[in-house]
Amino acid sequence: MTQPALPADGVYFRACNLCEAICGLKFTVQGGRVTDVRGDPDDPLSRGHICPKGTALPDLHADPDRLKRPLRRVGQTWEELAWDEALDYVAAQLRAVSDEHGPDAVASFQGNPSVHNSGTLLSAGAFLKAIGSRNRFTATSTDQLPHHFAGAEMFGHPLLLPIPDIDRTDFFLILGANPAASNGSIMTAPGMTGRMKAVRERGGRVVLLDPRRTETAAHATEYHAIRPGTDALLLLGMLNVIFVEFLERLGHLEAVTDGLEALRQAAAPYTPQAVAPVTGVPADVIRGLARDFAHAQRAVAYGRIGLSVQEFGGLAQWLVNALNIVTGRLDTPGGAMFPRPAFDLLMRAKAGETHHGRYTSRVRGLPEFDHELPNVTMAEEILTPGEGQVRALVTIAGNPVLSTPDGAGLDRALASLDFMVSIDPYLNETTRHAHVILPPATGLEVAHYDVIFHHFAVRNTARYSEPLFPLGEDQRVDHQIFGGLTERLTGKAGSPPDARLELGLKHGPYRTSLDELRRHPHGIDYGPLEPCLPDRLLTANGRMHLAPAAMLADLPRLHALLAAPVPPLVLIGRRDLRSNNSWMHNTPRLMRGPGRCTLHLNPADAHGLETGQEVTVTSRVGTVTVPVEITEHVMPGVASLPHGFGHGRAGVRLGVARAHAGASVNDLTDPGRVDALTGNAALNGVPISVQAAPAGALPAD
Repeated sequence: MTQPALPADGVYFRACNLCEAICGLKFTVQGGRVTDVRGDPDDPLSRGHICPKGTALPDLHADPDRLKRPLRRVGQTWEELAWDEALDYVAAQLRAVSDEHGPDAVASFQGNPSVHNSGTLLSAGAFLKAIGSRNRFTATSTDQLPHHFAGAEMFGHPLLLPIPDIDRTDFFLILGANPAASNGSIMTAPGMTGRMKAVRERGGRVVLLDPRRTETAAHATEYHAIRPGTDALLLLGMLNVIFVEFLERLGHLEAVTDGLEALRQAAAPYTPQAVAPVTGVPADVIRGLARDFAHAQRAVAYGRIGLSVQEFGGLAQWLVNALNIVTGRLDTPGGAMFPRPAFDLLMRAKAGETHHGRYTSRVRGLPEFDHELPNVTMAEEILTPGEGQVRALVTIAGNPVLSTPDGAGLDRALASLDFMVSIDPYLNETTRHAHVILPPATGLEVAHYDVIFHHFAVRNTARYSEPLFPLGEDQRVDHQIFGGLTERLTGKAGSPPDARLELGLKHGPYRTSLDELRRHPHGIDYGPLEPCLPDRLLTANGRMHLAPAAMLADLPRLHALLAAPVPPLVLIGRRDLRSNNSWMHNTPRLMRGPGRCTLHLNPADAHGLETGQEVTVTSRVGTVTVPVEITEHVMPGVASLPHGFGHGRAGVRLGVARAHAGASVNDLTDPGRVDALTGNAALNGVPISVQAAPAGALPAD
């Protein structure tokens, strides 16, 4: 076999595609390997920032556990296949299931990395369309669907998401987010600790509300603990103050905004005194935040994953937008603004399109959104007999056994499938159930343009990354895999990603091209975010909807929370700067140091437990055993367990991750808990009990 040519010694530039921050990186290559990775100081968005994950890119490239040739499961073992043989076999199996049971019998699940790779993002759609199934599931309904639901209802499109203009604000109000660890999430803002420091240095405030004193709290001017799942009540309390004290001002958007009076009436019952006992935030704090936010020269409210992964996620994200709108912070420098990306997915969007509720899931009747069903229904769609039962599954860059509610239940469901194929470079907790694994080339081997995250960025920039390492003869890039399967199913392979990128860049707002981006390896700076409303609205009437009917209809469900009993102990998740969901746990340099899969528990809830002691954590759906860490960084009544762990299952080929197996928080989360408005999983606020583990219980790590 001919060995591929190695890159010449020298310095190379490309963007990191491991998380939403899309930092520009500088790679030094010597002797065919990367000897140094640094942040690119000339990248106009990241400005030299780099996090530990970025330094691990060469480790991922050289990971001995990464798959490069197709595998077929034979009993309890795996055998390699040639690519054409593998693609022929997969296409034939999918067609056979569809022909016998109908196209809805073939489901798909796309994981988070799908949107971090332009090859997958721009080519998987044709393959899924060729399958023709309504049973599509993605990571969206795990942690961010409420954002898109609010965008569609208020502004006319799921991708019209207001982004904090962090570099020009004076008052940064953060709810349920940890940008010090994430560098922004649905806010592409690399170097967030530096950006928050700049807010403070110009005399501004950074205010955090969260059940946990996160890493972000260290960079905030003030922190307030709030009970999980009560953010919508707090936001209504702030809006109540703004309306009662006549602090509302819509500014230049007043003439194109509907629903101000309806929102005023909706907020009327939620005085600070009414919501304080449930939220845990004192009434005077709520009142003071509302007044200060309204009076600040430039302010922006931002809510992220803690707001989305709860039973009132849709209401919470709506109310974040509403707070920004009624105080004149939307579409204004220093407030919440809409980026204008060079490759703009909204260029072909039509005003007034319907984005949700066109059909429902077969078993539970949960609504579709943007042609996806909530992933909390996936296991029951596999296990429940009847017409439309899922009998085959395609997973794309995802590990739902660790990332979706009741992962243990889904684990059992996957074992019952007639056929499963995984397009994934690892044999992990999910893909071990596949009959065939098709591993795409990844990372430093593929060209990449951040199609999605420029829509969420705090500055308008563009950057194209060329492959750093060539492919081996036994490797295929993702669009070759999807194109090969699509051609076998339909006779047509579809357009390659670069052709679609070229067309979109040519007709985008800056009329640029791939060649132009190649001439600027550090990226091109198109400047700060600019006001763009009402022109960018995609509602049917061209107006902004401040009080959508769907949100108003869901308020009685929230109102009942005011009188509902408070569970003695509930579970929330957490993330770490060195983690990226589940798949970065196989990198030695990122797993150094003390074990991170511990249960954080407030001293008031410890009841004699001591740090380091093994405890069992039990919810309605499962039990795990983990070490406990007693800390005041979580408020009383709240426990926290990180997501992405649980690598101890048999048959997984992840050597480093198995040595730090931990326990999966999603063996405790409950698929019965869902945001009824959007269908998003309610991962936070799960009632649990904690007690000392019995002698002989297996530790998580």
